[in-house]
Amino acid sequence: MSNASTTAKRPPARPVVRPVVLGIESSCDETAVALVTADRTILSERIASQQAEHAPYGGVVPEIAARAHADRIAPMTEAVLADAGLDLAEVDAIAATAGPGLIGGVMVGLVSGKALAMASGKPLLAVNHLEGHALSPRLADPGLDFPYLLLLVSGGHCQILAVEGVGRYRRLATTIDDALGEAFDKTAKILGLGYPGGPAVERLAREGDPQALRLPRPLAGSKEPHFSFAGLKSAVLRAHESGEHAPEDIAAAFQQAAVECLVDRLEHALGRIDAIPSLVVAGGVAANEAVRGALEALSARHSMRFVAPPLALCTDNAAMIAWAGCERLSRDGKDAGDPLDIKARPRWPLDPQAEAVRGAGVKA
Repeated sequence: MSNASTTAKRPPARPVVRPVVLGIESSCDETAVALVTADRTILSERIASQQAEHAPYGGVVPEIAARAHADRIAPMTEAVLADAGLDLAEVDAIAATAGPGLIGGVMVGLVSGKALAMASGKPLLAVNHLEGHALSPRLADPGLDFPYLLLLVSGGHCQILAVEGVGRYRRLATTIDDALGEAFDKTAKILGLGYPGGPAVERLAREGDPQALRLPRPLAGSKEPHFSFAGLKSAVLRAHESGEHAPEDIAAAFQQAAVECLVDRLEHALGRIDAIPSLVVAGGVAANEAVRGALEALSARHSMRFVAPPLALCTDNAAMIAWAGCERLSRDGKDAGDPLDIKARPRWPLDPQAEAVRGAGVKA
């Protein structure tokens, strides 16, 4: 990573289309800063992973994550501006994740965004991290219009939403216990695959036989619209402790069960809404090839267009936060912007009007 004090400013490679939004993302264990324009150009972007810091603990330690964000955001911001050949005064707005997420990290990023907004006199756009994921496919695909059906699937969230416009989200389903990304990570931990778990499980699953053992498909076929993955995770633990199955077969069986749960719940959702032209997947688990393949097949069966963002936009990144800011500016114009005393939020549902669902630990 370049040190901000020694990073030389380069002239822009071409004329910049405005508005230009600086995005900051710090909701979990990636520190990210990006500059994005209204014509969907990512002028510059830097992402600092914290995998090495958290790997000894088998998962993200909130205090370590917050300290790493605090150390990195300022120099990364200066480096991103220098990479794009811009000064802070040439940026039109500052977008920062304001939740949901690990509250320490969210606070670090939001406070940094507030400081930049105050220093530059530009509006602050407090972005919902989930909205960043929800709109990220539109950053990569200019042809993706509203409305679309979104499967938002990550380490902390598993939801189906009807995306009707910027700021207009109707939740059709959520998880009543664990998110799928969390189940991937726990499966990796059970199998001794290390952290991050999702990619490790996917790699191991390619070597296994998904038919070697039968794992449950929680809520599959149920009239209830929601997801549940706690039982699947527990079944993985029992299968591993039995000593009767190879780790690669357990990984393959787990991934197959998870994919079938996603498809079943999406089929259920499609049966409850009017025809919608596009099925979109976003979030970290959207990088999984088996998930993408199954959703593409589902879309073809329903004559829907399937859209998945590039892998770089699936995991946490600042380009999606900056793009959400661009979308806000396009919608609200001069009225865009949030008060500088806005607070960080550990929980922030995209659809506040959605009915509460049964179960503890709901990822709303």
